Amino acid sequence: MTDLSKDNSYRSILKGISVFGGVQVFQILINLVRGKFVAMFLGPEGMGVSSIFTTSSNTISRASSLGLNLAIVREVAERRDDETGLPVLLGVVRRLIHITALAGCLACALFSGLLSQLSFGTDSYAWQFMLLSVAIYLSVAGSGKLSVLQGLHEVKRVAGSTLVGALAGLCAGVPLYYFFGEKGIVPSIVILSLSTYVFYSYGCRKCSAAAHLSVRLRDNLPLIKKLVGLGMILLAGDLIGAACGYGINIYLRYASTLETVGFYQAANSLTNQYAGMVFTAMSLDYFPRLAANIHNRLEMYKIVNRQMEIVAIVMAPVACVVIITAPLIIRLLLTDSFSEILPLMRWMGLGVMFKALHYPMGYIAFAKNNRRLFFWLEAVIGNVLYVGGLMFFYHFYGFIGLGYAFVADNILTFIIYIIVNRRAYGYRIDRKTAIHGMACVVLATGCFVSSLISDSKVAFALMSFFTAVASIYCLFTIKKKLQNRES
Repeated sequence: MTDLSKDNSYRSILKGISVFGGVQVFQILINLVRGKFVAMFLGPEGMGVSSIFTTSSNTISRASSLGLNLAIVREVAERRDDETGLPVLLGVVRRLIHITALAGCLACALFSGLLSQLSFGTDSYAWQFMLLSVAIYLSVAGSGKLSVLQGLHEVKRVAGSTLVGALAGLCAGVPLYYFFGEKGIVPSIVILSLSTYVFYSYGCRKCSAAAHLSVRLRDNLPLIKKLVGLGMILLAGDLIGAACGYGINIYLRYASTLETVGFYQAANSLTNQYAGMVFTAMSLDYFPRLAANIHNRLEMYKIVNRQMEIVAIVMAPVACVVIITAPLIIRLLLTDSFSEILPLMRWMGLGVMFKALHYPMGYIAFAKNNRRLFFWLEAVIGNVLYVGGLMFFYHFYGFIGLGYAFVADNILTFIIYIIVNRRAYGYRIDRKTAIHGMACVVLATGCFVSSLISDSKVAFALMSFFTAVASIYCLFTIKKKLQNRES
């Protein structure tokens, strides 16, 4: 079992972010390659069909999993040193994963005709939804095994299984597009789900700590109730978030045009391509460490502050890169007709810097098993702030108001998280974290303000200066922390 003191060192934090960040980059590249082959072999119509099947699979999988994945990570991380309780927990988890995966599979198969009608307006795709049910079972079951590995903080096995599974799925799936056209879409999804499931299962079997007992669910009802209760809170939050996202699109559609909806989604998607890698990598490594030490208040404070410090330092140059390269990215990944989103992307680039500061604090309530507080913070207050702010700023400032809303939402969320976590758990940001966080905000803000200068040459020179300083600051600070004995 891994030494927890070493798990929470700067070196371990940076290792986790770098490993999982690399995995995220690889997965993005895999998705781009897969999309390229779909475009080549299937054309625009085939891409549309592929998108519908993929989103259908993801939606059904998320609903049938009951939000258990993060709940499993929390419970496994908390009990990973419990030689008696951990095998029992893993036995219960294995049974729950099987039940939820089977439920999703059966739901897709039984309603295949209805799903075909809703998705394509015809029954002719029903047999493909029947086949898609296999992918849903494998996807839910595989995600459950991934959660176990995360909870045990098996960083190398998680990364290796994810990379090999995704690559195997790509290599096996692409020939299906070539030989069978649209009829190869669902089989390729099944193969991708199967490959990741196989490698996550292999990772669990190779991990000695993942051994579990054969248990009866009725003998462990309190544990099941706890897991499902935590999962349902997460699922409810996801559903509210999805509903708010849908509501934003509807509001923009009625307040403006479909073009505005497209512009907003394009800017949001491109910004998340950059920042999402850091946040996803952070959550995969950070939450298991936080959950494992949640009953040690001083250690919890140290984990949150170190994570916030490192993420802010890493995000500063990322935010600057988003701001300075926005025109290039728009031309490369979109078309000149999307040039209107440039100011919005730059506002969002500034906003992700503030998001980096509050993101680590968002996990505290869930790790503490305070389901009510977590639900109100993440599902209710967070979504109400963003939707309300977006409608307010768009009404008064038009399209650029969407950028104002993104920055304002993250600043307000940061303030709320500080106040709530201090009152609920006594958490405070230490002096060192505050200094680094402030320095990173100043650098990102300087880069953003430079982008507003009308003289393009002066603006580019200043943005380049702040990006270079942020990158040097990031590399120098990380090097110093790795050399520190405490790391």
